[in-house]
Amino acid sequence: MASCNINAMAKEVVDRYNLECPIEIRFIDLASEVGELGKELLKSNDYGKKPHKSSPSIADEIGDVLFSLACIANTLGIDMEEAMAAAVEKYHARFVKTGDVSSSNEEWSTL
Repeated sequence: MASCNINAMAKEVVDRYNLECPIEIRFIDLASEVGELGKELLKSNDYGKKPHKSSPSIADEIGDVLFSLACIANTLGIDMEEAMAAAVEKYHARFVKTGDVSSSNEEWSTL
């Protein structure tokens, strides 16, 4: 699969169609898209009654979530690939340190 730059792809669409808007609107859009993804996931397993089955609509919703997130990242000047690499490294470090990738161990240990 060819490499892509999610930030640049989102910027091109925003610029082409004049879709610039405040970050608060971007966040509401992201929340809406995550909700639509959740709805498709629930439909895909008949609300927990059947085993999960992926579908093109789930892939479409994941794409919409990524687009919305990329728009937020662009507004904030954050490179998504760098942010993802940092998150993966953080999870590796947590697992090495605690045997778990959850941040809950770190949060509760400081209380």
